[in-house]
Amino acid sequence: MPTRESSAKWSGPISSGSGTMSFGSGAYEGAYDVPSRFEDGEGTNPEELIGAAHAGCFSMQLSGNLTRAGFNVNSIDTKAAVSVEKADGGGWEITTIALTTTGDVDDIDEATFVEQANAAKEGCPVSKALTGVTITLEANLAG
Repeated sequence: MPTRESSAKWSGPISSGSGTMSFGSGAYEGAYDVPSRFEDGEGTNPEELIGAAHAGCFSMQLSGNLTRAGFNVNSIDTKAAVSVEKADGGGWEITTIALTTTGDVDDIDEATFVEQANAAKEGCPVSKALTGVTITLEANLAG
């Protein structure tokens, strides 16, 4: 398995500086700064990228689990809401990631889907990497 790389460059003081983050593959490069991270400014932020990585990893894990269990997966749609809050002592920390997923899967009941989704949450490599964060899951079938 290859090692994946991403990079970031920051210029200037924290209050007025800015930076860019990019994927090693060249598929993405985006600007970030204090307003895009801690306010509603334009640009991206590390937490948004963690959310995208988590949603993508979880969706693939769930699709793989369902496929191995014999189900036909039409689609898995997952959102990850990443909360960053001021920590005791003045720093910042990611406190929760709320996954919300909807699956369009043939011939599966809600209980089995939820069971498979919970297994995917535990088995997803990104979930495993984020064990210091509370991860919640809401799973529903489409329709």
